[in-house]
Amino acid sequence: MKKEIKKSSAYLVMRVMVMGVISAVMMAMASCGSSEKNGGREAQELSGAGATFPLPFYNVVFEKFAEVNGDVVAYGGIGSGGGVRNLRDKIVDFAGSDAFLSEKEMSEMAEVVHVPTCMGAVVLAYNIDGVEDLKLSGEVIAQIFAGEITMWNDERLVALNPGVELPAEMIMPVFRSDGSGTTFVFTDYLTKVSKMWAEKYGRGKSVDFAVGQAAKGNPGVAGVIKQTKNAIGYVGSEYAFAQKIAYATIENQKGEFVKPTAESISAAASGEMPADTRCSITNSDAKGAYPIATFTWMIIYKEQNYSGRGKEQAEATLDLLKYVLSDEVQALATEVHYAPLPEKAKELSMMNLKSVTYDGVAIME
Repeated sequence: MKKEIKKSSAYLVMRVMVMGVISAVMMAMASCGSSEKNGGREAQELSGAGATFPLPFYNVVFEKFAEVNGDVVAYGGIGSGGGVRNLRDKIVDFAGSDAFLSEKEMSEMAEVVHVPTCMGAVVLAYNIDGVEDLKLSGEVIAQIFAGEITMWNDERLVALNPGVELPAEMIMPVFRSDGSGTTFVFTDYLTKVSKMWAEKYGRGKSVDFAVGQAAKGNPGVAGVIKQTKNAIGYVGSEYAFAQKIAYATIENQKGEFVKPTAESISAAASGEMPADTRCSITNSDAKGAYPIATFTWMIIYKEQNYSGRGKEQAEATLDLLKYVLSDEVQALATEVHYAPLPEKAKELSMMNLKSVTYDGVAIME
């Protein structure tokens, strides 16, 4: 039976938060006016909303950006779906999303540019007494979240974990209640490894899970897993690391059981990348690749003159994205359990940013 945690009116609240009050320190920095740090223009207050998956990385990046550039970023972690809605409604400077926009979504908006910011892993975090190393295959994960495997001592789990004493206890799957890029990445993976999942559930930011308990955001899912015996759920790896929650080793296409590391995530991105950077790297066939890896993106409008935004605000938006793509910032990714972008992703992104305009004139030279 599916159990739903009561949802808050988060979308309306976050619309206020994203456009609302910024801390006194930030306001003080923004009030300093023009600065040599940003080419002499007025310091700007930028707003973004979306994915919680990269939030620990973004918290570090935005703080450093304010220090080196003078511009302040207020970001609301409301889920990828909410971030895209806010961008579509033209109330933010950028959306954060772990799922690239579909052709249908892009047809409903003005032209956008996707800029990958880092790579990360979605892990299967679990809470089972006495089990320190759990091995899972893609098909078994799909069967757990479809309600076809309901006990931890099911023979299919036992076969993957010889010598591990799995309890005769009911499994409690935990999933996202909000529109989520993390859900998109997880279900994108499941559609590739399980015909049953592809036919019954498919992939998306929201999926009608058959069983389990819903929670909002990566922090919410991680919190439920930590507090619930015999639970298992999918979260961005940093949330499992931060809360010291055990997470499974996942079998990849090569038959290797792999943990998420900077190296195994980077291995998943070793293939070709399209010019617009919109691509999935789940279930990679590369040796040593972690199978539920993903890029995460900031998404902006190609034409930056909208909703009364001035040219300096558009310039600050591009300054932020260039800063995120810099070697200095990419080196920070591993410090907070993400992986840096491959050179190809950075090169394509810089080329795409050169197409961004204000009143039809390119902002970058």
